[in-house]
Amino acid sequence: MTQFSDYLREHQGCDLKRAKPEMVRDYMAWMQGHGKSAASVTRFLASVKSFYNYLLSRDVVKVNPAKGITAAKAERKYPEILTSKEVELFLDQPQCVDAKGFRDHAMLELLYATGIRVSELISLDLDDLNLAAGFIRCESKGKERIIPLYHTAVKALQDYVRDIRPQLIADSEETALFVNMNGERMSRQGFWKIIKYYQEKAGIEKDITPHTLRHSFAVHLLENGADLRSIQEMLGHADISSTQIYTHVVKRQLKDVYQKAHPRA
Repeated sequence: MTQFSDYLREHQGCDLKRAKPEMVRDYMAWMQGHGKSAASVTRFLASVKSFYNYLLSRDVVKVNPAKGITAAKAERKYPEILTSKEVELFLDQPQCVDAKGFRDHAMLELLYATGIRVSELISLDLDDLNLAAGFIRCESKGKERIIPLYHTAVKALQDYVRDIRPQLIADSEETALFVNMNGERMSRQGFWKIIKYYQEKAGIEKDITPHTLRHSFAVHLLENGADLRSIQEMLGHADISSTQIYTHVVKRQLKDVYQKAHPRA
C-alpha cells in the first residue's frame, strides 16, 4: 500500500485513513496512465479492499473506500502457437550429421511429440523410455503419466540412444536421457539456447520457447479431433480448466480464418 499512500499524499493531500472512493478510482486511472496492465490494476483493487476491511475490523476507519468499485477485466493472453508448417520447419533445422544434430533432433521431436514441460524433458532418464512400445514415462509433482510417441520421434530417439548418447556421456553410470556436449545432464539454460538457435536458423519470427511446442502440441491435437480429457492427461494438468484455454485458441483461430477467407466477411 506504500505506493497508494504516496499517491494520496502527493496528489490528494490526505492519508490512507481519509481516502475516498473517487480517490481509489483516480489512482486506478493513474496506474493505467502510467502503463500498468489491467491485471496489475485488478491486483491493486483486491489488495486495497482487503487492507480497508482489516482497518474496519480494527475500527481504524468507518468505511471501505474501495467497496463496490470494480476493475476492467484483464485481457486474456493466449499462448503463442506455431502452425503445422512452422513446426515442420522448426523440427527440420537440426541436421543429423554429427552428435549435436542427432541429439537436438531427438529432443525437439520428443518435446513436440509429447507436449512435456522443459523441466520434465531434462529430468528424463534412459529408463523412462520404452521405444519398443512407443511411449515415455514422465513423472511430475509426484504423479506419473504415460505419453505415446509418433513413429518419427521413436526413430529419432532410437538413433540417438543407440549411436550418439554412448559417445556423449562422461560417466557410464549417467542415467540422464539427454546430456550436454560435456556428457552431463542437460540444463534448462542449455536447452533454452538450443531452442533460440534453431528459431533463428529457421527464420521464424514468432518468439519460440520450450512452452511454445507444448502449446502447439495441445492445439494441434485438439484441431485433429483429440478430446480435452486425453489432452489434459498427456499434459499433466491437475484441473481441466487449465486445458480448456486451448479450445479458446482454436475458436480464435477459426474466427481469424473466417474473417480472412469468407467473401462477405
